[in-house]
Amino acid sequence: MYPWGENRRFNSYKRFLNERFGGRMQKLSIDAGFTCPNRDGTVSTGGCAYCLNDAFNPSYCTPQKSVTQQIEEGIEFHRNRYRRADGYLAYFQAFSNTYAPLDKLKEIYQPAIDNPLVKGIVIGTRPDCMDDAKLDYFDQLNRRLFVSIEYGIESCNDETLRHINRGHTFGQAADMIARTAARGIHTGGHLIFGLPGETPEQWLKDEQLLNELPLSSIKFHQLQIIKGTAIEEEYLSHSERFFPFTMESYIDFIVSYTERLNPRFIIERFAGEVPPRFLSVNNWGTIRYDVVLQRIEKKLQESDTWQGKHI
Repeated sequence: MYPWGENRRFNSYKRFLNERFGGRMQKLSIDAGFTCPNRDGTVSTGGCAYCLNDAFNPSYCTPQKSVTQQIEEGIEFHRNRYRRADGYLAYFQAFSNTYAPLDKLKEIYQPAIDNPLVKGIVIGTRPDCMDDAKLDYFDQLNRRLFVSIEYGIESCNDETLRHINRGHTFGQAADMIARTAARGIHTGGHLIFGLPGETPEQWLKDEQLLNELPLSSIKFHQLQIIKGTAIEEEYLSHSERFFPFTMESYIDFIVSYTERLNPRFIIERFAGEVPPRFLSVNNWGTIRYDVVLQRIEKKLQESDTWQGKHI
């Protein structure tokens, strides 16, 4: 039995949800039509160099549909696919989902809050799109239903963040994560491995910076080279700037990273998954995330290691 109370070798999101809600929860992705300050000229234009949201949105998820319609179609989609769920989390995923005045945000979120099958909301955003008034609102809402705020950290290196046109620093992310967690709100972070100029040695060195953050949960993604993005153009002309992950080398790395990771962090994902048709470079074939997860868990077992073993 590990510190998180089960025999699985990492602190899993599935376990957390089962304990928190007493049953299976399913996320419903919602595209509410937001943009980002590094797209509309507020801090930059063009958006993040790696980003194409169409690659991550399910088929029912489009801003041309109302939030209510997306929730209803999402529930039907998951009922047909998984057959079973005890409740749903409305996941405002596409772009920066707090990038609007507070009154507008309340209007956007309300259909999800009002749906009796929705047990909580998950908000994906950037650290520079949050403020105290919005945190006050989420603090109050968190007393009525589950609220999770997920911040894109992406890298602990400010030079990398500038290079990929994020438009914020690691310090800004660390500050907003601390301010959100201080309210008792479930606070998540996203990190990408494979950004140009970075190496496994640097990621392992920077891991201590991540471990010191008051995060509730973390998502890891390997960089995926998506067609039509600025990162594709850079990769095709300067592939030497990128660490050449195969699936096998990524699994070896993520196991090493996990055994040095704060055991308090709930791991939501170890890797990203994009439909192959969107990929410019595809080193992993058509293997789905659940298979990748099985291989990671097998490697943890074979190495007799677990999350936080080497802290």
